[in-house]
Amino acid sequence: MKVAMMTREYPPEVYGGAGVHVEQLATALAPLVDVAVHCFGAPRSSPLVAGTYTPWPRLVGPYADGVGTALGVLSVDLAMAAAVGDADLCHSHTWYANLAGHLAKLGRGTPHVVTTHSLEPLRPWKVEQLGGGYALSSFAERTAIEGADRVIAVSHAMARDVLACYPTVDPHRVEVVHNGVDATLWHRDPAVDALHRHGVDPDRPYVVFVGRVTRQKGITHLLEAAPSIDPRAQLVVCAGAADSAAIAAEVESLLPTARGRAGGLVWIDAMLPRPEVAQLLSHATCFVCPSIYEPFGLVNVEAMACGAAVVASAVGGIPEVVLDGETGLLVPVELRDDGERLPVRPDGFAAAIAAAVNSLVDDPARARSMGAAGRRRVEETFSWSAIAARTVETYRRALDN
Repeated sequence: MKVAMMTREYPPEVYGGAGVHVEQLATALAPLVDVAVHCFGAPRSSPLVAGTYTPWPRLVGPYADGVGTALGVLSVDLAMAAAVGDADLCHSHTWYANLAGHLAKLGRGTPHVVTTHSLEPLRPWKVEQLGGGYALSSFAERTAIEGADRVIAVSHAMARDVLACYPTVDPHRVEVVHNGVDATLWHRDPAVDALHRHGVDPDRPYVVFVGRVTRQKGITHLLEAAPSIDPRAQLVVCAGAADSAAIAAEVESLLPTARGRAGGLVWIDAMLPRPEVAQLLSHATCFVCPSIYEPFGLVNVEAMACGAAVVASAVGGIPEVVLDGETGLLVPVELRDDGERLPVRPDGFAAAIAAAVNSLVDDPARARSMGAAGRRRVEETFSWSAIAARTVETYRRALDN
């Protein structure tokens, strides 16, 4: 079986959980099927990569806004769809590549499997980033999901969201296959050189966040909680570039207060290499995930693999990953039902985050026990070999349609 894997992200151009997922899935699938990766960006040296594509310059040049960006993405989809003529099946990831798989299905009758890493209707804040391009991204995702032979949801919560957002989809075509993590790469690192390099004191407890500066990841709620976090603990924030000027300005307005907290703030303004992130996670009292939308939450699995207890919001697929009271603590949050999906009581959410974090800072033995349980859970539940086998079963059902 020859599978055309369609994705925006593939190493070394990876910026989020979807890119990590595709890399690991393709590697795990390679012994089972003939995988040909088609991705955005520059040529790759990986033998799994069959084609790389960039947006048409005449689209993104004169129209350097959200609409131009989205149209550029769709131009890549056209090129991808034209290049996968010999595939037995197409497997697309995220709206960036979904339309490529759909067009290959329409034009050549190639079965199409979609993995839903997130859903555009549940990320309304993206209009800040894409403007009118958000309508185009929503169109691409909806068209592909509604027409796919199989839809893989990365959690049971995501499966429910797919059917709620796209009620015309046959529930029998939606299958749950969780994300995974390579536990040989993500594990406890006893070294502390990266901590010293980034200004983290390994002899003091610390709480760490790793993620993009986006509303989805809830970083503003963590910064609002910062003054209430136990002053014995350092707050370490490892953040990438902001998704929009609006969220960047909001974060900037919260930084002075967070920096002024008694325990201090270590702000790492970069997405660090995996070994450095693993080291930061390895020595943390706990990892904090204050997301308001998280279909799965791969970063929580990575933290657990490194032996960190997790404090996370109880949204999306996170409760399927983090076992409350066993591998971490879940923080309930009620979201507004007005299209923006922000917390109903942001002050209460921030206070609950701080309270959960403080309970672990106050009981380091409990935090260590949760971290050890998290590592065991990763080894037992989230291996890529099992996930690849389940994915191939989904492929066979798609081919039998």
